Amino acid sequence: MNSAHSFTGKKIDPPLISKNMTISQLVDFFGSTGYNARRLFEAAKIMKEMIDKDCTTCLTLAGALTPIGMGKTIRTLIENGFVDWIVTTGANVYHDLHFAYDLPVRQGHFQVDDDVLFSKQIVRIYDVYIKEVGTLQAQDIIVQREIKKIENNHSESYSTADMSYRLGKAAHENSINPKKSFLVSAYENDVPVFIPAVSDSSIGLNMLPLIFEDVKSYPNVMLDIAESTAILWKSKVSGGIELGGGVPKNFFQQTGPALYQILKLKEGGHDYVIQITDARPDTGGLSGATIQEGKSWGKIKTSHRNNVIVYGDSSICFPIISSYVLSECKKRSKKRLYSKKNRWVVEMKKEYLKNK
Repeated sequence: MNSAHSFTGKKIDPPLISKNMTISQLVDFFGSTGYNARRLFEAAKIMKEMIDKDCTTCLTLAGALTPIGMGKTIRTLIENGFVDWIVTTGANVYHDLHFAYDLPVRQGHFQVDDDVLFSKQIVRIYDVYIKEVGTLQAQDIIVQREIKKIENNHSESYSTADMSYRLGKAAHENSINPKKSFLVSAYENDVPVFIPAVSDSSIGLNMLPLIFEDVKSYPNVMLDIAESTAILWKSKVSGGIELGGGVPKNFFQQTGPALYQILKLKEGGHDYVIQITDARPDTGGLSGATIQEGKSWGKIKTSHRNNVIVYGDSSICFPIISSYVLSECKKRSKKRLYSKKNRWVVEMKKEYLKNK
C-alpha cells in the first residue's frame, strides 16, 4: 500500500497489438494498460497464483451463464482441477441440464415483442430462446423424477450439494450429451455444487408438485451452511472467483464470519477473491460491495492484496481468464471435497462443542 502513494509504478509504454496473439500475450497486453483491462490482467494473475499454490477454489455463478453455453467452460476447469466447489443459482443448474439431455436452446434476438414470443411458447433470456414445452416442461419432468428418487437414498435431511450430486449422477447415466454439462463433471469429480437460494429457481419450483404428492424429504439449506463452512475450516489456502454477485457471492464469503463470528473456531476468512461484476458499490447492495469491505466482516484475510474486482461482463471476462490459466497452469490433483464434506462437518461440530 505504501507504493500506491508514490510515483514508482510501471512506466506506461503503449503496448503493441499484433495478429495471432496468444491468450497469454493478450492478457499481458492488458497488464500494460489501465482501467478494467489492467484489473482483468490482475485477476488472471491471481487465478494463476491460486492454482499454483493449490488453493481450495470456489466458483460462484450468479445470473444465467449456462444458457449461453458457459457450462462446458466450467466443466473444463473442473476437469483440470482448477475448481473444487461451486455455489450457484438454481437457474444455472437447471439450464445446464438442457444441454446434457439435448433439449433445444437457440440464439434469438433482444429487440422483440415478448407478447408474440409468449404466443409461440418461446421463453427469452435476453437474446437466448428456450422452448416452453420442448425444453422447460421436458426438463421439469426429469428434475421432478430425480428429486423424488433422492428420498429413497437419504433417510435424513440432505443438502443442496447432495441434490446436485444426484441430478449430476442421473445425467451422467441417462443423458444424451453428459460431456456438455458442468453438473455431470461435478458429479464425476466429487465437486460439491451448492444452490443456497434453491427456492428462487426452476429447481425449487419443481418441488411444488412433489409437496402435493406427499414427498417428505427436501434439501435443507442449513446443512449447506455447515458443509460450506467446514470446507473453509479444513482449507489451508482458500479462495474464489465470483461471476456476478447475489446470493452465490455472499454464501461463499459468509463462511468466514461463520467460523469467526458464530462458531469462534478460526479467524481469517479467504486468502484470495476475484469478482467480475457490473454492480456499483455505492448503492449498498451485496452484489456491488467491494471485496475490501468484506475484511471488516472477517470474510477475507486482508484487504491489501490478493483480491481484485473487474468491472465487466462475465460472459466476456470469464472465458479470457479461463483460457489464460489453462494455458499457463498444469493440471492439479482433484480435491474431491464432496466425499469429505460430511466427515468434516462432524469434526467441526465436535470442535465447536468442545470449545463451547
